[in-house]
Amino acid sequence: MTAFKGNRIVHKFTQTNPAPPERVFPLLCPVREADWLPGWQYRLIYSGSGVAKLGCVFTTPNPPGSAVQGKAAAETTWIVTDFDPASFRIAYLWINPGRVITDLRIQLTPSDQGSTSTDIRYCYTGLSPEGNRELGHYTQQWFEGNMRNWETTINHYLRTGQKMSA
Repeated sequence: MTAFKGNRIVHKFTQTNPAPPERVFPLLCPVREADWLPGWQYRLIYSGSGVAKLGCVFTTPNPPGSAVQGKAAAETTWIVTDFDPASFRIAYLWINPGRVITDLRIQLTPSDQGSTSTDIRYCYTGLSPEGNRELGHYTQQWFEGNMRNWETTINHYLRTGQKMSA
């Protein structure tokens, strides 16, 4: 037994999307994300329907330099852990082996004039000393930058039907 204790960071963000939840929700899927997010790459491992539903598994490539103890962690593995299209709710668990595990929860709520309020919550937990150090880079400023980019790119798609240029 080791004395290691994982660190945890939780960040929350609310987006406003210029479309009703019925249009936004289907885009929160690895397959559909390729329609609107520049540079998005994924490898679908399992989906009974071909899109994100409960139990869907996919991977995304890790950036260079994400090795643990000299071993490259080439991919992050994702699984859909909650899927309720009637309530516009989806959740993912993603694991970067030996580094970080993340619980991502998304809840869409109808807003004024046909728009959507999208509540996003990420809970990151370090799985190793390296993972705990990585969490040190997951600052509020870093997180908000990522969320604003997500909001900008999905909203561009919702308004124009086209993906933004990278």
